[in-house]
Amino acid sequence: MSKISFKNKKVLVTGGSGVIGRELLRYLMDEEADVLSVDRLPLPEGNWDSIKHVQKDLATDDLSELIDFDPEVILHLAAAFERSEESPEFWDVNWHDNMLVSHNVVNLTKDMSNLNTFVFASSYLLYDTQLYMSNSLKDVKYLKETDVVYPRNLCGGAKFYTEKELEFIKELFLPDLRVVNARIYRVYGRGSNCIISRWVRMCLNNETLQLYNKDNQFDYVFAGDVAKGLLELAQSDKAEGIVNLATGTPNKVNNIILNLIEDGVLDKGNIVDNGVTEDFEASCADISKLKDVTGWQPKTDLKLGIKKIIAYEKDGKLI
Repeated sequence: MSKISFKNKKVLVTGGSGVIGRELLRYLMDEEADVLSVDRLPLPEGNWDSIKHVQKDLATDDLSELIDFDPEVILHLAAAFERSEESPEFWDVNWHDNMLVSHNVVNLTKDMSNLNTFVFASSYLLYDTQLYMSNSLKDVKYLKETDVVYPRNLCGGAKFYTEKELEFIKELFLPDLRVVNARIYRVYGRGSNCIISRWVRMCLNNETLQLYNKDNQFDYVFAGDVAKGLLELAQSDKAEGIVNLATGTPNKVNNIILNLIEDGVLDKGNIVDNGVTEDFEASCADISKLKDVTGWQPKTDLKLGIKKIIAYEKDGKLI
């Protein structure tokens, strides 16, 4: 399957300093793209010589520099997340970092004369929980892009609103704009605050892990694979609309525990099993469309991904 070359192509990346963003910037460097990265935070130490990075708050700062860059492609990752059960403090965070940020980025597109592709990092939190949650164990639900939408929480609602704004922009202002809404599943990655990274750090500090609903099943997808998937979607002219971005393989929470034990970082005596405390989740992505439009699928299984996290948390080693 042929791919659009990104050599010298102007690409705007929002959230470039994030866990997925850093991985994406490295892929874009390999592609020899002309990249403008935007984030409130600086890039971490490393070789970013070919990346132009600016620190801006996309919700409140002057964004004329982004318009002047005149990108051909936007990869919009900037966002804030919390637990599925969000805290009261997330109310203001979601409004600022999800609603306002995404609205401002989408609004910029009307003034970008050469923009032809917009890839949005959306979320599976848009799908109706009745499809995959229950008060008893049940078979995994492989969610399809055509499944019923009923956002699960504030973050899911914000993602859905941005999808609708992009639909509006395309219909009324930019009919030739190719929009891809990548609905991403349970991301884990190096240096993140995901459950896997937190547990690895706790294991290395010989702390006790609190385990809840160990039979819950999720589609855990490594941040490096998410970044590669976003790039693949941007480079495929067949990719458009909603596309699930995940592994297509469900894993129980307990599988993380078993891998940590097998990798020698977790002692069985450092686990407290709190049993069932909430409804069961059994969700996974149907990635048929992802494979069809890109000819690609994630390569990092949970076992390898956990090894990568352990290596990183021990000494910053990338494997």
